[in-house]
Amino acid sequence: MQMSDSKEIAAPPAEVYAALLNPEVLKACVPGAQEVNGSVEEGFEASVTQKVGPVKATFKGQVTLSDLVENEKLTISGEGKGGAAGFAKGGAVVSLAESETGTLLSYEVEAKVGGKLAQLGSRIIDGFAKKMADQFFVNLQTHLAPEEADADGETDAGEKKGWFKKITGS
Repeated sequence: MQMSDSKEIAAPPAEVYAALLNPEVLKACVPGAQEVNGSVEEGFEASVTQKVGPVKATFKGQVTLSDLVENEKLTISGEGKGGAAGFAKGGAVVSLAESETGTLLSYEVEAKVGGKLAQLGSRIIDGFAKKMADQFFVNLQTHLAPEEADADGETDAGEKKGWFKKITGS
């Protein structure tokens, strides 16, 4: 699976970069993260519980950071095992650039899954991966600039309610 995207984060590149290297911030931002321990130099150990389609598992794995260019770029590599559910491994190249509203964060991900997860099919896996990435960036924005995220959250909730109201008529 390959995926790439860009997100605006309302914080300066130095703040975003520091947050991506902080295990406590990662634990708060990665959906389903139970533990994130370690350091940039030695790598991180993580435990994440997720449900993908009908498969729910706790993945335990290692994450390493490399090609660090302060406030500009980093490469994340990792792999995790989820017991009978299977495994996931892959990496991402993350680039940061100053923008009018703070930081433009761009990423390119390449990942592989195996076991029961692979049997779900690429459509489910790709959709899940996109949803996880989007949730991570919402969480990161909330952590770095809570007032910006609250304003966005209210807008999104209003749109969803209006959409639901149109369908149900209530």
